[in-house]
Amino acid sequence: MTKRALITGITGQDGSYLAELLLEKGYKVFGAVRRLSTPNYGRIEHIRDRITLIDADLHDSMSLLHAVEKAEPDEFYNLAAQSFVATSWQQAVLTGDYTGIGVTRALDAVRAVNSRIKFYQASSSEMYGKVQETPQKETTPFYPRSPYGVAKVYGHWITVNYRESFDMFAVSGILFNHESPRRGLEFVTRKITDGIAQIKAGKIKKLPLGNLDAQRDWGYAKDYVEAMWLMLQQTVADDFVIATGETHSVREFCDIAFSRAGLNYKDHVVIDERFMRPAEVELLLGDPTKAKKVLGWKVKTSFKELVHLMVDSDLKVYGLK
Repeated sequence: MTKRALITGITGQDGSYLAELLLEKGYKVFGAVRRLSTPNYGRIEHIRDRITLIDADLHDSMSLLHAVEKAEPDEFYNLAAQSFVATSWQQAVLTGDYTGIGVTRALDAVRAVNSRIKFYQASSSEMYGKVQETPQKETTPFYPRSPYGVAKVYGHWITVNYRESFDMFAVSGILFNHESPRRGLEFVTRKITDGIAQIKAGKIKKLPLGNLDAQRDWGYAKDYVEAMWLMLQQTVADDFVIATGETHSVREFCDIAFSRAGLNYKDHVVIDERFMRPAEVELLLGDPTKAKKVLGWKVKTSFKELVHLMVDSDLKVYGLK
């Protein structure tokens, strides 16, 4: 019997890679999408004819209920969110409603239609914020340092609460930073690789960035969506940290990325105070031991390979590769 999956956030980086993975596994894939005056289907254009899109929004309970009724999914992946940390300070209430309360609306829709649907919530390493221990694992206390992180903590705990209160198969994947050529241009990694391509193309000379010493655990999004799928194939619902177990600074990312294009980052990167966070998260480093042991998941793409992938892709966009 063909499995069915419903993905919110299917037009995003993770949603597009997850949709590809599920199609490869023979799933019937449905995507919940917000109605926009200018649809943003760029990341899924190549699979549009193989998926079914349904109008739905995490702000609107009835639309989610309708989406679940129409898709009749075996698995529900909630990947939609206001996901940019910087924007969460400017739009804190919207972020709280969409990224936090929106999870409750999704869970309620699943519970109302069929409580046996397996539910995946996209949690975030930003929940750890001002880290209480290093590396961070499933039992590490949360200390979010942005409205986005706070909203994600709510989404995480409401998922745990519904699992324990209503016997739902509801899990959270605490994913550390995961990047790809499909990453939005507002995120620092893609900002760097796109900036490099623009410099090589002669469009700009300088690239303004914020804190170069911030350290992150960066992995490849295509590897990470496999972990999402694996979590919903288990017999017992549980939460997992998904990470590489390595940390790298923004400075190191710059060094590798610029070198890939035959450039020196010191010649082009300038520090701009506008890109400094009000409350900085200095170091995030995940411990994926549990995911490796229980899920059999492992990192397939190294940090250097990821950076090269992203640089090569953006150079190609500008006709330089």
